[in-house]
Amino acid sequence: MKKGVLLDQITLGQDIDLAALSQMFEQWQSYETTSADLLIQRCQDAQVVITNKVCLSREHLIALPQLKVIGVAATGTNNIDMACAAELGIDVVNVKGYGNGAVAQHTITLLLQLIGKTNQYQRYIEQGQWSQSPFFSCLDFTTYELAGKTLGIIGYGGLGQSVEKIARAFDMEILIADRPNATTIRDGRVAFETVLKQADVISLHCPLTDNNHHLIDEGALALMKSSALLINTARGPLIDESALLKVLENNGIGGAALDVLSQEPPPANHPLLAYRGDNLIITPHIAWAAREARQRLVNMLAANLSKHV
Repeated sequence: MKKGVLLDQITLGQDIDLAALSQMFEQWQSYETTSADLLIQRCQDAQVVITNKVCLSREHLIALPQLKVIGVAATGTNNIDMACAAELGIDVVNVKGYGNGAVAQHTITLLLQLIGKTNQYQRYIEQGQWSQSPFFSCLDFTTYELAGKTLGIIGYGGLGQSVEKIARAFDMEILIADRPNATTIRDGRVAFETVLKQADVISLHCPLTDNNHHLIDEGALALMKSSALLINTARGPLIDESALLKVLENNGIGGAALDVLSQEPPPANHPLLAYRGDNLIITPHIAWAAREARQRLVNMLAANLSKHV
């Protein structure tokens, strides 16, 4: 192919090697970010456009007659008008499975922080309380072992399976949830509502669809144990954030750890960001972002694109 354009390199980081992509083209242009009003101008003569989060609408696609392939530097393709791309004969290539290890690692990291009360103990030290302690340790914040606890996995693709593998090393029991309201429960699965009731930890690993928006809502939260922990490294809108905030404020569950929110980046006045309770941890959508995972993403995307260019 003559020319390839990367629209949003900032989303991949500056510490990875893009040679696997750039060397595929006679001409290569990488932009740190691209606004909607600059997209057509920057892609006008490109046969391949690569994007992570920049949206390509019908208006954009129709205005780019030379475009043959869109490379999505992610798994989800919801930022592309897929129907229009198919209509125009434009191939859309994405990447799957590049971050299973990284996401599973971050999921378990969040779980360990919650169950080990890491934030509370760090603050205890920073405030000088350990130095003033009458004995060598501190038992102010009760911690627990993972062994024997039950992990409920919602979404059992590569990510869910990677989390299961690590959790079993901690001797956790595993429940794999079937779809909500399923009339027949598949072998190896457990009814969704049963998982919510029985699990000590609920971890979300399903894609966002029209059918699972606010999958974890007020009703679902009410089914969970008062000591249960909720972890979301999948998609923010899977959780009704208003309902979650209310439950956390009332100690209705043991705690939550979120790597994703419904709007990203979130507004400065987002209610969950303003919440200061010890039972909530938020990280800025970094579960996927280990350096090895990002480099794997680039290399896998290049391999996938090579089949189309």
